[in-house]
Amino acid sequence: MKAKVWQFVAILFFGISVSSTATADSQSQRISSWDFDVYLDEKKIGAHRFELSEQGGSQRLQSEANFKYRFLFVTAYTYEHSASEKWSGNCLTALDAKTNTNGKRSTVSGELDGDVFVLDGNEQQRTLRQCVMTFAYWNPEFLEQQRLLNPQTGEFLDVSVEEVGSEQLEIRGSTVAATRFKLTAANIDVTLWYSNDNQWLALESVAKGGRILRYELS
Repeated sequence: MKAKVWQFVAILFFGISVSSTATADSQSQRISSWDFDVYLDEKKIGAHRFELSEQGGSQRLQSEANFKYRFLFVTAYTYEHSASEKWSGNCLTALDAKTNTNGKRSTVSGELDGDVFVLDGNEQQRTLRQCVMTFAYWNPEFLEQQRLLNPQTGEFLDVSVEEVGSEQLEIRGSTVAATRFKLTAANIDVTLWYSNDNQWLALESVAKGGRILRYELS
């Protein structure tokens, strides 16, 4: 497997999803969670879980991914990724991401400091403009951005998003009307589907040899 195949998943929800409400500090807090099974073609290779808590105008996203690909009873590829993101509206205010790819570990962190976002990753520090977004699939407004932060590598990438068309998807046994988008960036080529009320439904990427890496809600 080439790194390109896996890079996007770390970058890396709708009425079918699990959600709950709680009370904290006399304010209403909404917590939503999504569990995806991850497949390479028809073979399940792992899972990716997202949990989003919202209170007032702030959000916190926790994500955990764990993949293992076996070929002829031999583990050919392992991938572990965890990330914590804090947001104010559509602007990232803090990031802490850790990745282990076949034993190679990397860490990317950052925090809003005044009018700039200070980013530490891969043994270097840089500053970005104030309102930064990652590949925040859970927030469809990220599709309007021209640059996005890759939380695995720390790269701030130029991106292109194209609305491809409408179609019907089978989601957990139900047929859902969806709009398909194609997102491209350096080493990233992803197809995304959103419902008519702008909730994320599915994701696919073409792997080496034409194989399909995809997320399905479990």
